[in-house]
Amino acid sequence: MMTKAELGPHVSMVLGSVIFVVFVFSLHLHLLVVAFVADDAELANAMAGKLHEQCDLFKGEWIVNPVGPAYTNESCEFIEPARDCITNGRPDTKYLYWKWKPYGCELPLFNAKKFLNSMQNKSWVFIGDSIIRNQLLSLLCLLSKAAEVVRDETFKSSIWHFPSHNFTLGAVWTPFLLKASDEAYNITVHLDILASRWTSQYNDYDYVVISSGHWFFKTAVFFENDTIIGCHHCSRANLPNLPELGSDFLYRKALQLAFRFILSSDHKPLVLFRTWTPDHFEFGRRSSGGVCNRTKPYKEGEFSGDDWDHLMRGVEIEEFEKAVAVGTQNGTRIRLLDTYHLSLLRPDGHPGPYYRFHPDLRTRTYNDCLHWCLPGTLEAWNDIVMEMVLNEGDLMYSS
Repeated sequence: MMTKAELGPHVSMVLGSVIFVVFVFSLHLHLLVVAFVADDAELANAMAGKLHEQCDLFKGEWIVNPVGPAYTNESCEFIEPARDCITNGRPDTKYLYWKWKPYGCELPLFNAKKFLNSMQNKSWVFIGDSIIRNQLLSLLCLLSKAAEVVRDETFKSSIWHFPSHNFTLGAVWTPFLLKASDEAYNITVHLDILASRWTSQYNDYDYVVISSGHWFFKTAVFFENDTIIGCHHCSRANLPNLPELGSDFLYRKALQLAFRFILSSDHKPLVLFRTWTPDHFEFGRRSSGGVCNRTKPYKEGEFSGDDWDHLMRGVEIEEFEKAVAVGTQNGTRIRLLDTYHLSLLRPDGHPGPYYRFHPDLRTRTYNDCLHWCLPGTLEAWNDIVMEMVLNEGDLMYSS
């Protein structure tokens, strides 16, 4: 039998071990509770000891890619003339030899075979304006290297089938996301009604990429409850007595309605909300002689965008975060495809005057400093899409 003197150290040692075990268990339990409170199963797994490499795909830099683009204007039949900068005579090609490099990790280049194999019997739809179509056509060019594509195009929407994988890509043209007239001028928009062109097809798709915004700068008349409530650029619409509605107010209304629909739907696809796309007009706007003739990316801090970029991006981030808070409660999966910053650094990626076939640069010509040459910058968008979708849960994405 031990004496008190001999027992003391033994008890202290046992007691210390018990305290340590209790501490470890409490810490483990605390982490799981934190994750549960966050209502995020992915976070719960991570905190339970399944942490993977943490990497913000949207913070990084453009580095030289000597391999060059994954496809060319000759190898892809899906490049629309206004985005086919090489065929249209753009003389410089250095803009083709860059790739996006996130800080702290590698972003694999798009792998068409891997993507298609993962999307057997699946379907995607891209919903929005001409920039979302710009991205879709980049994806089509990447995928068409690996499989046959069959096209079925109708008014304002398109569908491409990949028979070998029973995979479908769809595009729905709806630049406001709202019910609107199809005219380029004298536009009317209903702020309280979503465009049925996309809502009627929403349940047909497993993956949804959605974006909007720039059309809210256009001259248009806006309705609620079938009553005119105001306009944007009222003087241009010859309606000077109507209230002038700001683009940010209109964009917010559209996003709120769109997110409400997505959140309330019983259908739960994976939704990628692609963020605001900056333009790079310098020395004016499109109608006043603005150009975008730079031939290499900006370095970090060299350009921060304009005030409208910041305003519209602020609106969408606020509304996205509200939507995600609700989505975590009801199983709606909404992810932020935050291409804004990496695109901000690419003033060299636009068609400029080469949205037209061999423009006469001796005369004044319009420049396209909003859309993107194909191939070019947008392949990085799709590199990120593939990484997000095929490895969801493996990386931590910023919002």
